[in-house]
Amino acid sequence: MLSLATKKAPDDLEQRWMADSTSDESKLQEIIAASGISVRLWRLYAYFWLVCLFFPILSLIQAPHVGLHLFITLSGLITFVVIYFRVMWPHPLSDRARTRLRLRTSLALIMGLTILVLLLSIINGSSFLWLFIGVSAIAGITLSFRNASVAVIGLTLLTVGANVSIDRSITSADWLQIIPLVLLVRGLGLDMIGFVRLSDALRELQRAREELARRAVTEERLRMARDLHDLLGHTLSLITLKSELAGRLLEKDPRAATQQVHEVERVARQALGEVREAVTGYRQRTLHGELDGVRQILDAAGIECTVEYDAQSLSPGTDVVLAWVVREGVTNVIRHSLAQHCLIRITSTDGIIHAEVSNDGYPRKESSTVERGGGLSGLAERVANEGGQLEAGMQPMSTGPGFRLKVEIPIRSSSIMEAR
Repeated sequence: MLSLATKKAPDDLEQRWMADSTSDESKLQEIIAASGISVRLWRLYAYFWLVCLFFPILSLIQAPHVGLHLFITLSGLITFVVIYFRVMWPHPLSDRARTRLRLRTSLALIMGLTILVLLLSIINGSSFLWLFIGVSAIAGITLSFRNASVAVIGLTLLTVGANVSIDRSITSADWLQIIPLVLLVRGLGLDMIGFVRLSDALRELQRAREELARRAVTEERLRMARDLHDLLGHTLSLITLKSELAGRLLEKDPRAATQQVHEVERVARQALGEVREAVTGYRQRTLHGELDGVRQILDAAGIECTVEYDAQSLSPGTDVVLAWVVREGVTNVIRHSLAQHCLIRITSTDGIIHAEVSNDGYPRKESSTVERGGGLSGLAERVANEGGQLEAGMQPMSTGPGFRLKVEIPIRSSSIMEAR
C-alpha cells in the first residue's frame, strides 16, 4: 500500500501541474484574443519589417565584395537577422516576451546592434542604415516605456546624423532616402512601444477581473457566515442553557428535567429547519434577487449591464432555473471574457420563457462551438428537468464576435406545479 501511494503521488503532482499550466495558457490565449492581434498575425507583422534588408542586399549585389570584406558584411547581416528573429518571435503579451531580457541585457543588446549597424554602414555605405528600423523595433519591445522612448528618439537622430556624415555634407545628402528612413525608424519604434503598453494594460485588466471574482466569492462566504452566526447563535445558546438546567434538575425534579429535554429537542428541530431553509435560500435564489446581484458584480467589473425583463409570473421551479441561468451566464462573462457590455433578456412568447445572457467579449476558445464545462453541463441538466433547452456558442455582436447563453423553458401553470 505504501509503495502504491508513493507511486501515485508524483502522478497527482504532475496532473496538478499540467492543469495549472493549461489554465495559464488559456488565460494567455484569452488576453491575446482580446488584443485583436493573434500570434500568427503578430509574427507576420514583425517579420515583414525585415524588408529593411532589401537595400543592404541590393548594395552588395550592385557592388560585390570578396574576401574578408564580404565575410564581415555577411556575418553582420546574419547576426542581425538571428537576433531579430529571436527577440520578435514571442507574442508581446506572452510572459516570456516580458521576462526574457533584463534591463542591462536589453540595453547591451540595443547598443551592440547600433554599433554593428554603424560599422556596416561605414564599411558599405548608407544603405545599411536601413537596419536601424529593426533596431528601433527591438528597442520598443524589450525596453520599458521611458527607456524605449529615449532609445527610439536617439536612433532617429542617429539615423539623420549618420546619413549626413557618410554623405559628408547636408547639401549632398540623399534626403529622398533619409526622410522615409527616419519616419520608419521613429514610427515602427513607437508602434512597438504602444503595443507593449496595450499588453501591460490588458494584463492589469485581467488581474483586476480575477481579483473582483475572488472578492465576490469571499464576500459571499462572509455573508453566509454572518447569516449562519445570527441564525444559530441565539438558538445554540438557548439549547446550551436548557441542557445545563436539565442536568441540574435531573436529580431534584426529574419531571421538570424531562420537560427541559423536550424543550431542547423542540428548539433543536426548529434550528434544523431554519438551517435547511437558509441553505435552500443560498442554493436557490430567486430570479429578481439574482438580477440585482449580477448588476452589482458587473458594475464592479466595469462591464455595462442591460437587463430586459418582460415575462409572466413564473413557477417556483422555473424561477430557480432562470436564476441559475443568469448566475452561470454572468459568471462566465466575468471569468472567461473581456466584455464591455452584457445583455440579460428574459421574455415570454407563445407559452415559452426565453432567457438570454450575451456579451461582446471574446471566448477563451476561438471556434464556432464551445465545449461545455461543469457549470454549463449542470445547468443543461436543470433546464432539461424543466422540459427546456439550452444553447451556448458564438454570437455576432455589433462591436465584433461575442458569446450567447440562451435557454427556452415552457411555461407551466402554478396549479400543475402544486400538483407535482
